[in-house]
This record gives sequence, C-alpha cells and structure tokens, in this order.
Amino acid sequence: MRTLEPPGAAARTESDVSSEERDRLAITTIRTLAMDAVQTAHSGHPGTAMAMAPVVYCLWQHFLRFDPDDPIWPNRDRFVLSIGHASMLLYAMLHLCGVKAVNAKYERLGEPSVTLDDIKHFRQLGSRCPGHPEYRWTSGVETTTGPLGQGVAVSVGMALGSRWMGAHFNRPGFDMIDHDVYALAGDGCLMEGVTAEAASLAGHLRLSNLCWLYDNNRITIEGRTDLAYSDDVATRFLGYGWNVTRVGDANDLAMLSRAFETFKRSTDRPTLIIVDSHIGYGAPHKQDTSAAHGEPLGEEEIRLTKRAYDWPEDAQFLVPDEVREHFRQGLARRGQTLRAEWMTRFEMYRKEHGALADHLYKMQHRQLPLGWDQDIPVFEPSVKGVAGRVASGQVLNAVARRIPWLVGGSADLSPSTKTRLTFDGAGDVAPGDYAGQNLHFGVREHAMAAILNGLSHSKVRPFGSGFLIFSDYMKPAIRLSALMELPVIYVFTHDSIGVGEDGPTHQPVEQLAALRSIPGLITLRPADANEIVEAWRAVIERHHEPAAIVVSRQATPTFDRTRYASATGLHKGAYVLADADDGEPEVLLLATGTEVALCVEAYEALKADGIQARVVSMPSWELFEQQSREYHDDVLPP
Repeated sequence: MRTLEPPGAAARTESDVSSEERDRLAITTIRTLAMDAVQTAHSGHPGTAMAMAPVVYCLWQHFLRFDPDDPIWPNRDRFVLSIGHASMLLYAMLHLCGVKAVNAKYERLGEPSVTLDDIKHFRQLGSRCPGHPEYRWTSGVETTTGPLGQGVAVSVGMALGSRWMGAHFNRPGFDMIDHDVYALAGDGCLMEGVTAEAASLAGHLRLSNLCWLYDNNRITIEGRTDLAYSDDVATRFLGYGWNVTRVGDANDLAMLSRAFETFKRSTDRPTLIIVDSHIGYGAPHKQDTSAAHGEPLGEEEIRLTKRAYDWPEDAQFLVPDEVREHFRQGLARRGQTLRAEWMTRFEMYRKEHGALADHLYKMQHRQLPLGWDQDIPVFEPSVKGVAGRVASGQVLNAVARRIPWLVGGSADLSPSTKTRLTFDGAGDVAPGDYAGQNLHFGVREHAMAAILNGLSHSKVRPFGSGFLIFSDYMKPAIRLSALMELPVIYVFTHDSIGVGEDGPTHQPVEQLAALRSIPGLITLRPADANEIVEAWRAVIERHHEPAAIVVSRQATPTFDRTRYASATGLHKGAYVLADADDGEPEVLLLATGTEVALCVEAYEALKADGIQARVVSMPSWELFEQQSREYHDDVLPP
C-alpha cells in the first residue's frame, strides 16, 4: 500500500498499479457516496467522511477482525465512530462490506443492514442511515454516537470489557476473548471533558487493546480550532500514559499501516494515532473549509471534485462491482476465517471448560445462571430498620456472588454507597490485572457512566454508583443507556434531605424528577429493605432497559409484611401497601422511598380517628405506567 496520488502520477509496474488502483477505487467510492448522500439530503457533514476515508479503509480492509455475515460475533474487533456526524463514513463501509442485519426487532434478518437505497435516504425519517449512528437500529453500528466524546469514552468500556472477559474466560490453549477496540475521534471529541476522564482511566489501566484515531483537521463548525483550542494533544496523552504516534498525511496508506502495526505491537498501554488531514480532501475549489464540514458541497463543487478523482462527474451513488469484490476478498474473507476458527475453538472449549463456556454463552444472550437469586436476604420487620444503602449493598453482594459477570464500582464513593463487593474471590480490577468484579473509576462520574455503557456492549453486566446529586454529572451517558436499550444498573444513594452535614450542594431536589424524565430508564425508589430486594430482582431480570435504584443514606423502618402488603407489589411500579377496612378509602396517601414510612404513620393516625385511608407505595412510575388501565384503577380509584 502506498500514498494515494492524483491521476497522472509517475509510471509504476503493473502489479503496483493494480494494487494502488484497487485502493484508490475503494477510497473514492467511500468519498463519493458521502458527497452524494449529503447532497441528496441537503444536510450533513461530508468533509470528515471524505478526509478520513483512507484511514477507515486501511483499518477495515487490512486490520479489523470483523465478519460481515455475523457482526455480533463475540470476539470481533470493535470500531466506534465517535465523530458521529461523519456517519456516512460508517454507512458506506457497512454497505460496501456487505454487513448483514441481525436484529430481529428492528431489521429483516439476513438482509443487508445498509442498502444503497438506505444511503440514498440518508438523514431521512425511517432510514437505516440516520444523521448519527444508532445502536440496534442498524447492525454493524457498535454504539450510538451523537454527543461528541461519548463514543471514545464508551470505547474504553468496550476495551475494559474485552480485558475482563479475557482474564475471566481464557485458559491455556483457549484465547476466547482478545479483541481490540478502535475509535475515530475529532477535535470536538478531544475538547469534551468526558474524553479526558476516560483517557486518563484507560491509561491508568494500561488498556493496550484500545486505539484511538484522532482526525487532526483543525476545523470545527465555527471555524478553525485555534478560536478556542490549542492543546498539545500528543503531550497530553503521553501524560495520560498512552503510546502516541503520528501520521502526517491521512492519504498515506503505508504510514497508516505502520501506525496500526505499532498499535498491535503495544502491550502495556493504549495507543493514540494522530492523523493530520484536510477536511473535505479532494474538493479543490472549496475555500470555506468549515462549510465543507457542516453542509453539502453543492452540485458544481461535487462535479469538480469527481473530476479531480477521475470519477464520472454526473454519476450518483456509483458503486463499482470491483469494490464490493475487493472487500469480499479482504475484510470479509479474513473475518469469516477468524470467526469459523473461533466457533470451532469454542466447541472444544465447551468440552474442556463446560462451566465457563456456559457462562460465556449466557453472557452473550443476556441470560442468568441458575440459582442467581438464592442467596438474597429477607429482612425482618423492624421499627428502627436499616439504611437503604446498607440493604442494597447486602443484596448486591448476594447477587454478584452468583453472577460472576456482574461487575462494577463507584466514582470513588463505594464506602458510602456500600457497593463494594466483599465476598471471597470478588477481587479488584487493576492495571494489568482485570479479573476482579470491583471496578474503581476514580472521581469521574461522567466517564463512569459512559464506560458502563461500553461494558454493557461487551455483554458484561455493569453497575455504577454515586450520590443521587451527582446523577447530574452522569445524565448524558444515562440517556444514551436508555436510547440504546442497555441494561446498565445505576445505584444512587443519599437520596433525600438525610444526607448528613454536607449542605445544599449535596441535597438532591430536582434529580429524581430528572431521572424520571428520561424515556426508557426505569427509576426505582424503594420504600424499605424488602422493596430494595424486589427492586434488585426486577432490575437483574431486565435485558434491554437501564435502571436507577435510588436509596437512602439513613435508616428507614422495615415494614411488617404480615400486616401490610407484600413487597412483590414493587414489580408493578405501585401497589396498595395499606388499605381502608372496607377497601373504599376517603383519602389516598402516595409516596416513594423514605416518605412511605411517613405515610404509614399518617395512615395509622387517621385510622385511629376513624378516617379510612389508603397508602400506595409507588417506587417506579415507569413500571406502573406499563400496567393495565384496570390495575391503575384498582390502585388509584378514578
């Protein structure tokens, strides 16, 4: 592979011309698809897709371990397009490589995940090619990347997931999980704070299977980056403990290959490849480079650009047959061979390490091991009760002991959130030692939430914890958990005024409403220890919804369930905890969490005064909403 050269370059041997022509043809196809799709949509960002086409081509065609026929093969390499606005770059690759659809809920199984017609309807309602890549909607998209920085932060979780699974499952002669993770980032990604948090942790953990590609094009939507950005990125990442290398021209395929080989040889740290590019490469007449980033090139500019590429000027969405065949002989053939070898190895692994193979299979299908809940405690009635965080920690430990891939930690708060796993063998994840179930995220709430998403993409079952007030720092990534239907577990403690002496900055007021406002997130605020038990049961059994369990710092009474209704009512979101003698209440008392005990006190006082009351514990508005109208009317009379 050699540097791309314009038409009319010096004569070469026939074999060289053939190799270079195949490279040039494939890269030009990617570029022209991006131009045509954005122009047809009258919306989008063609420049980055055009500039980075050689980089992604080189990676996919020559390095990525990926089978288009099975894009969810467990040991595939991951490619994350963190610069999601350059989505046409990914859609072009999914189309040209012939990636198959595998999500029965959203796609037709076995059909191409991205057809040429989908590309023609880029950014239109219902298209498989929305403005930013959406996980589940289009097979081959590894994660949703809209907000900048989220993709690279998620990739840290994916790399950590690979390392954790390798430490847990690999045995001599059986390297079942050892995949690499690549993420393409831009200036905007590197400006975002979540990226700094995630990069710092990745360097600390020495995630040598992680490679970020930095498109150093010096352009953002407002103009040149020097308006607001002058970081020495290389020095910054060296300080994080990364290996840093540079490719001076995004079109230099030979140098790109050397950079990827450098990454593959690195065994003690993640790698950042800084790629210098000119946005909208090949659009020789475009003077306003920021426009090439954020809007279509225009029909005349496209014709001139195609002329410079030696491409038919009036052809639209042209895909030569040779390009598809080229990818079939490269990426596809390599991926199919690697996947077939892995499947054969897995059958041998199943015979020699049956329990581990069963766990690996269950993880990939989001199933639970038999008896996962047999150690969950039952809490006896108590007026004094127990703190919600303490009860939650006990249940978490009982469950994690039976689900080895339930892995997580806190943003430096596990002594307070009680989320440290303390049973024998739980262990800690540390640099170079990834087998434990306890993760330490440091004071990095935002990155923690994004990394949890990456772990979930790897089929690890992750949890993360913090004070409820700090959910504000995590909300962007929590929202993406919900969009992607990832079963991430968030544990929030210190949920009310009873937070100790830290003052108003630590007192949650609007945070519970903010969590409840996120579509697709199940928010649970259990009333006592036994509701906490049922909250964990409800959460663990969910496969496609993230959940937030919100509990108290202070002790709350544990209700006598022989006198009041069973805590299993939690699974319906709301239930009648205590009722009027005749079932016809004069007043309804509704609450969640610690305030339910106050309602029970009021109920007893009203009952003594002859007033018929009903107490409704409503730990989850979302679960209650899922119930029938008849059930709603039974709990809350019309």
